[in-house]
Amino acid sequence: MVFSGLPFVYFFLPLALLLGVFLPTKGRNIAMLIMSLFFYAFGEPRYLPLLILAAVSAWGFGLWAEKLRGHKLSRLPLVCSCVLSLGLLAYFKYTDFFLDTLNRFGAGFSLMHIVLPIGISFYTFQAASYVADVTRGNIPAERSLIDFASYLTFFPQLIAGPIVRYSDVREQVKVKNITVDSFAAGALRFSVGLGKKVLIANVLAECTADFAAAQTESVLFYWLYAVCNALNIYFDFSGYSDMAIGLGKMFGFDFPENFDHPFISRTAAEFWRRWHMTLGTWFRDYVYIPLGGSRCVLWKQLRNLLVVWSLTGLWHGAAWNYVLWGLYFGAFLIMERLFLKKWLEKAPRVVSHIYVTVVVLFSFLVFSAMSPADAVHQFGGMLGLTGAPLWNGEALYALRGCGVILLAAIIGAMPTVRYFAARLRKNPKGEAFLSVMQPVVTAALLIASTAFLVAGSFNPFLYWQF
Repeated sequence: MVFSGLPFVYFFLPLALLLGVFLPTKGRNIAMLIMSLFFYAFGEPRYLPLLILAAVSAWGFGLWAEKLRGHKLSRLPLVCSCVLSLGLLAYFKYTDFFLDTLNRFGAGFSLMHIVLPIGISFYTFQAASYVADVTRGNIPAERSLIDFASYLTFFPQLIAGPIVRYSDVREQVKVKNITVDSFAAGALRFSVGLGKKVLIANVLAECTADFAAAQTESVLFYWLYAVCNALNIYFDFSGYSDMAIGLGKMFGFDFPENFDHPFISRTAAEFWRRWHMTLGTWFRDYVYIPLGGSRCVLWKQLRNLLVVWSLTGLWHGAAWNYVLWGLYFGAFLIMERLFLKKWLEKAPRVVSHIYVTVVVLFSFLVFSAMSPADAVHQFGGMLGLTGAPLWNGEALYALRGCGVILLAAIIGAMPTVRYFAARLRKNPKGEAFLSVMQPVVTAALLIASTAFLVAGSFNPFLYWQF
């Protein structure tokens, strides 16, 4: 079951809201635990015991860690928790990857073809951060298994994040705080996320697939593919994050932001402070800083960055193109740390924005490539090194076909709405206008997204041409 599906929007969600809004806090947590387990089992029934094991084990290790706090063996529960949770993650996600890598050197192992459990990368990191925070004394251990399990399995953030730490929502788990304003804001945020996914990301995905399958080459065609690919990834992922944050608000939770208009960045480091922010802060707090962070000699700082970005790439997927993608960004962050940032700060804003745009477009070609060789070929095509013409008839036709959705996506990726909303809020009439428009926009996005979902493969955007 996915957030952008009709069964979720019109069947599962209304029932969950009835239980979550009207039941008292204790009853709400029990109901949300049951609903979340059903939500997970709907799409991945065989791995439901694994999710339950993750919740029960993290809860138990947390109690153990609090009991041993100050003892010479105080880190033993954290070590055991990491061995169990990260070990399971490594088995399910990386076993075939490592076997295939060894086979490339002639090992001859048979692949196990292990199916990856949905959401394991997210709930594993949340469980690990909880035990780490209890071990450090940042939060007390949770006594109630129901409360903790309802947090770890909570369906809005279970499948695609954001990575929500227990310290962020501990008080909200205990006290239900749902107001009309928070519910309305959550409904609007969910509708915006649904619109980003259904009205933009899904259409861009069709454009990207058409580009990838086309038997034509030109520099313009390669650039169109790169732009559509990057924007598709952004709207797909940020759309799910918006839906999760909106759902959280509707149930009385304030989840951390996960995206903050990353395409307006002036450096690669700033881009990653705005892109998948909960993952970046997780690696910062639980890997980068424990390794020494920036408070060590330069070569160790660079080593720490390489370790973090290798792990960041691996976290996104079990293939070498993901590792190279992480190292690619790590290399630019190291260059910015050494010399490039000073130059970018002095350069005109347009130059730094072009720099980040090109770096990001190339990076997501690595991310989406079938192989490193495929990514290199696409790089060459964008740079005009493959002998292809600058443009051809097919590229111009593709530009006309996807031009409307590309323009809408580029505008949507900028903080356009936030800018105009801030200006309207400066006077009472503007504030009143926004309060009236909030339910109108919510309903309009929901209706439009529903229409697209019902229409299935028919997308009007693909028939609106320049």
